[in-house]
Amino acid sequence: MTKSYEPSRRILDSNVAGFSHWDGHLVLSKIKPGSKLKLRAEFDNPYDPDAVAVYFHGTKIGYVPRAHNFVIAQLIRFGHKGVLEARVTNVNPLAHPEQQVKMAILVRDAR
Repeated sequence: MTKSYEPSRRILDSNVAGFSHWDGHLVLSKIKPGSKLKLRAEFDNPYDPDAVAVYFHGTKIGYVPRAHNFVIAQLIRFGHKGVLEARVTNVNPLAHPEQQVKMAILVRDAR
């Protein structure tokens, strides 16, 4: 039996936490479903050592929600950032700011 290749597998679907506290409003009109997001661990974050910031084209728009950031932070901490991919799944400018942008984080199949 041959295993089939899977380009990626979702490990998280969530909103971008803290969107209303960062610069998301400055780039909201440019964010579209399918847009790539960058993840950056903030191990020196004084509030959460597992904080993972979310960026769109160099602009910090928020964080991976704290309840879901531990595994993602550990993958980045131990040099596996390249296996992660983050993409916008939904944009609703009329929603509450904390619900305006939804994202998926995927792990790439490296086989």
